[in-house]
Amino acid sequence: MAITLTEKAAKHVNRYIERRGKGLGLRFGVRTTGCSGLAYKLEYVDEAADEDNVFESFGVKVFVDPKSLPYIDGTELDFAREGLNEGFRFNNPNVKDNCGCGESFRI
Repeated sequence: MAITLTEKAAKHVNRYIERRGKGLGLRFGVRTTGCSGLAYKLEYVDEAADEDNVFESFGVKVFVDPKSLPYIDGTELDFAREGLNEGFRFNNPNVKDNCGCGESFRI
């Protein structure tokens, strides 16, 4: 089981943590929502939970709760800029279908 970041994504997370002045890494998980059922959630971690699975890419720690891991196992997080838009991209090999608006997915 593994969650990875591209080098671009890791640089973005490191820059943000430096600007915040604190943080251990990035929490990555899923929540139930949308037309297809699941959506990704990301937040910066200041304190790890005992049950967290911790992965590391390019020096950045990614914290994942045990309930989310089966849905996102094998996912690579990338960070992309297109024109004025920027954000994380999720390359999840488990996704079977995305909703039309791109906000949720189904496994």
